[in-house]
Amino acid sequence: MKSITINGSKRESVGKKATKALRNAGQVPCVLYGVEGDPLHFAAEEISFQNLVYTPDVHTVKIKLGSGESYAAILQDIQFHPVSDAILHIDFYQIFDDRPITMEIPIHTEGVARGVKNGGVLRYNLRRLKVRGLPGDLPDYIVANVTKLKIGQKLYVTGVDSKDYVIQHPDNTVICQVRTSRNIVELEDDEDEDEVAADEVPATEVDDQAAVKEGEDKE
Repeated sequence: MKSITINGSKRESVGKKATKALRNAGQVPCVLYGVEGDPLHFAAEEISFQNLVYTPDVHTVKIKLGSGESYAAILQDIQFHPVSDAILHIDFYQIFDDRPITMEIPIHTEGVARGVKNGGVLRYNLRRLKVRGLPGDLPDYIVANVTKLKIGQKLYVTGVDSKDYVIQHPDNTVICQVRTSRNIVELEDDEDEDEVAADEVPATEVDDQAAVKEGEDKE
């Protein structure tokens, strides 16, 4: 996973007046949790956080202080001004190479679903997945291949599992599905030969099959 460096300085005072003065000077008050002892209070230029906050991607952070100290961390929480959307405060959490962390990783779909080619519409249920793993094993994004999805089929989180991380969602959580639309077309005979049966599509299920299973479960 990519890392962004934030250069900052320790805060000598954490009162309201000092915090307001920091913001007026274009600085963002921050707190780093997880360090030994009390949380570490520091501040950095607001422009330093552009590539961390205003992006769909996720990054780890290297916090470098003027005193020479350096910490690896992840963004934990952020507060914005309700009117101007300026950054008011950021919380970070220190991470270590040998300790697993939980992060939300963006999902990138790959390919064009067969059902979409036949007039269906690909609907997304999730844009990010919450996963847990060692910092060095977490990817920049998770690839979800939708090529084999037919109309009525769903891609579950089990279809993108990996030995590098543990997905923190139930197995029946849907990432995306191909829904019907008014533009559905008949499949040509030669296309039928290339189609993959529903039970050969990893971690997918046809809506009708799901309904049958649900009825069996209730019995």
